[in-house]
Amino acid sequence: MRWDIFCRVIDNFGDVGVCWRLSAELARRGERVRLWLDDPLALAWMAPGALEGQVEGIEVVHWTTPLHADQVASPPLADVWIEAFGCEPPPECIHDLATRLTGGERPPVWINLEYLSAETYVERSHRLPSPVMSGPLRGLTKWFFYPGFTERTGGLLREADLLQRQAAFDAEAWLRGLGLSPSSRRASLFCYEPAALPEVLRQAAQASWQWLVTPGRAWRAAQASPSGQLHALPLLTQVDFDHLLWACDLNFVRGEDSLVRGLWAGQPLVWHIYPQHDDAHHAKLEAFLDWLQAPATLRVFHRAWNGIGSAAPVWPDAATLDDWRGCVQSARQRLLTQTDLVTQLGDFVQGKR
Repeated sequence: MRWDIFCRVIDNFGDVGVCWRLSAELARRGERVRLWLDDPLALAWMAPGALEGQVEGIEVVHWTTPLHADQVASPPLADVWIEAFGCEPPPECIHDLATRLTGGERPPVWINLEYLSAETYVERSHRLPSPVMSGPLRGLTKWFFYPGFTERTGGLLREADLLQRQAAFDAEAWLRGLGLSPSSRRASLFCYEPAALPEVLRQAAQASWQWLVTPGRAWRAAQASPSGQLHALPLLTQVDFDHLLWACDLNFVRGEDSLVRGLWAGQPLVWHIYPQHDDAHHAKLEAFLDWLQAPATLRVFHRAWNGIGSAAPVWPDAATLDDWRGCVQSARQRLLTQTDLVTQLGDFVQGKR
């Protein structure tokens, strides 16, 4: 089938990260994908070759405003439209589809792929219809599709060979390739600007931990209060970001894509949830910790890391870290029994055509 995936890059490249992983997995399964991006430059380092059309099965389309006429009228109509995270497809695509429908062409299955959450509304809202009530496509139906952590949701992105690749991964060789010593304990840092960071860095330095810090906001935040062994990482491809998580003993992740990859890594993790002005992210974090069945120490650390409450973070000792690891690995095992997101999307689309 042909899939059009529409993505507006809001900030921090999390949206394009999710959409590229989705596109890549669809292409690996023999599907044809057009990925519409208003800011495709992140793919230059995230997925080398993508912008040059070197990834089989995927065409990256620069979503300009307005679109060029040949971007709309010439391609064959897709079988599936996915608007990622509630973005509307370009108006030119809307009008082109309306014209094609008057000519008798079949409309694509139109899916609104939503943000990831463990909150209870996800199970209630997953797969619900959203009728289009106005505009040139009035009368069509969009469908809500929610990724999630339970069997009554759309599942998570997962490649079929993920665990085999992880089992074959040589962490020491990968670290040496970055010029790093594999001897000490390692934590990865991918975060916004948590107020607790200086105290966390101080405590970790006392325990002789090594920090592998991603560029951008995380590195600037760490540099503002340097303590201990900080190693600046280059921009990593999605493959190497997975390697980073596999090579570390504790992963600090942020946003949606890196949280999922942290869960698949099976190592202890701390999630910096995207902050919202009305503090709606507090409930979202608590719902995730409930699903994770997080031990008390991990809950307290998460709340401190996310600026919730007044408790200070306490750096985990070896026994606590083992407790966190067991929790994450148990959660990963539960997830592995569930059908992955791409399989569920494909089954859903087939049922609507």
